[in-house]
Amino acid sequence: MDNVIVTNRLRVRDGERTLVGPVSLELGHGTTTGLSGPSGVGKSTVLRALVDLLPNGLVRDGDVHVLGRRIEHRKGDADLRTKIVLVPQVPVVFGGSVLDNAIFGIRHVRRVAREALHDRAEQALREAGLWKEVRDRLDSPAQTLSAGQRQRLCLARALALEPAALLLDEPTSALDERSRDIVEESVAALRGHRTVLIVSHDPAQVGRLCDTTVSLEQQESTPRTAAVS
Repeated sequence: MDNVIVTNRLRVRDGERTLVGPVSLELGHGTTTGLSGPSGVGKSTVLRALVDLLPNGLVRDGDVHVLGRRIEHRKGDADLRTKIVLVPQVPVVFGGSVLDNAIFGIRHVRRVAREALHDRAEQALREAGLWKEVRDRLDSPAQTLSAGQRQRLCLARALALEPAALLLDEPTSALDERSRDIVEESVAALRGHRTVLIVSHDPAQVGRLCDTTVSLEQQESTPRTAAVS
């Protein structure tokens, strides 16, 4: 199987009004794809549609396949969110330690021995490029981390689930230039062995990180399929 996620004419609607789409894309194993377009075009909405987390009142139609399996809209597929993990634009850091945050997702969805949890956390923190900075402070409150470290901690929390794909929503938009560069290094290191879909308002960032780009356009009276470059 070459593709992790395939969508065919995915649309998000509010009643009879089409807000986003149709979007057809294929995300292959180990590829990094950028989702670009003007502000308000619905890039983040596409990410939420892929993990079936649309706000009440919005509906998704069209086909979405994950690892060859068709994902039905609003069917309560909790397992979906361990296969495709959305990392939001604003890093969500929970109360508790750095380690608690790193294993938060995996601890709640799978039965894993404590020792194995620690190993999984270390692996994920290494993959997110954060291990060297926090290995001596795993028991420290996660709230003490910098903004860039928090973003990478959220990335590690997602990676600990060993997902089939990561959806990153503007992962550096709230960061200074130095923190942005560090987060970009972590995302770039995933290339080739993690499937990643990135929403970014920065064309230069998309060019640096992505193999291909899917460009969304503003809705008109006749919707147009997203262009892939």
